[in-house]
Amino acid sequence: MGKTLFDKVWEKHVITGQAGEPQLIYVDLHLVHEVTSPQAFEGLRENQRQVRRPERTFATMDHNVPTKDIFNIKDQISKKQIETLEKNCQEFGIRLAKMGTADQGIVHVIGPQLGLTQPGQVIVCGDSHTATHGAFGSIAFGIGTSEVEHVLATQTIWQMKPKTMGIHLHGQLQPGVAAKDIIMALIAQHGVNFGVGYAVEFYGDTLQQLSMENRMTICNMAIEGGAKMGMMKPDQTTFDYLKDRKYTPRNFAAAVDYWKQFYTDDPSDYDQIIDFDVSQLAPYISWGTNPAMAIPITATLPKSSDKNFERAYHYMDLKPGIKATEIPIQWIFIGSCTNGRLEDIKEAAKVIKGHHISPHVTAWIVPGSRTVKNEAEKLGLDKIFKDAGCEWRDPGCSACLAMNPDKIPAGIHCASTTNRNFEGRQGKDARTHLASPAMVAAAAIYGHFVDIRQKEAI
Repeated sequence: MGKTLFDKVWEKHVITGQAGEPQLIYVDLHLVHEVTSPQAFEGLRENQRQVRRPERTFATMDHNVPTKDIFNIKDQISKKQIETLEKNCQEFGIRLAKMGTADQGIVHVIGPQLGLTQPGQVIVCGDSHTATHGAFGSIAFGIGTSEVEHVLATQTIWQMKPKTMGIHLHGQLQPGVAAKDIIMALIAQHGVNFGVGYAVEFYGDTLQQLSMENRMTICNMAIEGGAKMGMMKPDQTTFDYLKDRKYTPRNFAAAVDYWKQFYTDDPSDYDQIIDFDVSQLAPYISWGTNPAMAIPITATLPKSSDKNFERAYHYMDLKPGIKATEIPIQWIFIGSCTNGRLEDIKEAAKVIKGHHISPHVTAWIVPGSRTVKNEAEKLGLDKIFKDAGCEWRDPGCSACLAMNPDKIPAGIHCASTTNRNFEGRQGKDARTHLASPAMVAAAAIYGHFVDIRQKEAI
C-alpha cells in the first residue's frame, strides 16, 4: 500500500509515540499573533523556560490592529495585547513584524508571502485558519493557548494522527466562478462536519488552473467543513511562487528537489474520497449563519422545518423562497486571510473599475498585508476603489471578526470575502453573506447580489 501526501509529511516529523496513540510531532514553523500568545509567554516566565527554537518562530500583529489611524489604538485591551506581544518578542528573541513595517499583516498572508511557509513542513499557529498554509504541501493547523506555550518551550506538539480524505476536484471553472465558490459549494453540499477527523487533501486537474492565492483560499476554509487540515500537493506553481522570497532556502534548487517527494502515491491510499466536478458550478453566496447555509446565485433561499434554519432566517431577517439576487446589501468587506491577497484585490478592482458603489452601500477594502497594500498602490488599484467611493484601509484582520474598531453595524447586511458568517461574527447583530471578491465588488455596485457571469451585470 502506498502513502498519502499527509502520511509522508507526518512520518518525517514523528519523534515518539505508537501508531493509534498520540504522537510527539516536531514543528518546523510556529506563527504567533497578539491574541492567543500572552498567557503562553507568561507560562514560560512562571516556569523559567526559554523559547526552544526562536528562529523557527515568527510573530505579527493582526487581529486587534486598527486599519485607520493604525498607531492610535483606543481599545485598551487591544493596545495591551499589542504592546505585550512586542515586549514578549523582544524578551524571548522572536522575530516580529511590527505595526506599520513592511512585513506586518495577517499571519496567514505574510507566512507564504515571506517564504516562511514551505512544502513538507509542520506549521502551527494559535488560529484555526492555519489550514491556509496546507496549500503549499504542509501539515498546518490551529492550536490552543496551552499548546502555544508547549510549542514555544519544546518546538513539538502531541497529536493523534487523523484519517485522510481526498477531495477530487476536476473540470474547468466557468468564467466568473472562483476558488471561493469551490469551497463554499463543497461545504453547502456536504455540510460543516464532513471533514471531522480527517486531514483533507484537495487534488485533481482543477488545481492546475489555480494560482497559489486561490489554492490558499480553498485550504483556508477547509476548517469550515470540519477538517483540521487542508492540503495540496506542491508543484511547479508552488515552486514558482516561493522562488526569491525573503525566507526561502538559499539553495533553492536543492529545496525543490526535496519538496518534490511530497505527493500522494495513489488516490486509493486515502481513507475516504469525495468526487467534485467544478465545471457546472455557479458563483455561491451564503444566506444564513454558518458556511453550509449557502446557495448558487441562481437559486432561491431554501425552505426547511429545521430549527436551525428558522433561527438563521430570523437572525438574517430573510425568508425562504426569495431569490439570492434579492438579498439587500448595505455594506461590503473585501479582505481577511481568505481573500485579502493581491490577486483578490485585483479581481475586485476589475469588477469595480469605472463604476461607483450604490449610494446605500459602505465599502471597506483592507489589504491582507503591508506588502499587498504597497503593491496594489503601485498598480493604481487604490485609486480605482477610491474613485468608486470605497474606503482604502491599512492591513489587518479588520471586519472579519470584530475584534478591532472595524465592526459591521447591527442589522446591516454585509457582503464579505471572509470565511465565517456566524451570528455576531462581524459585529453584534451584523448579518454576513460570504462570497468571492468579484461577487462582493459587484454587490457594492448594485446594492444586491448579481450573477457576474452575465455580461449585462457588470
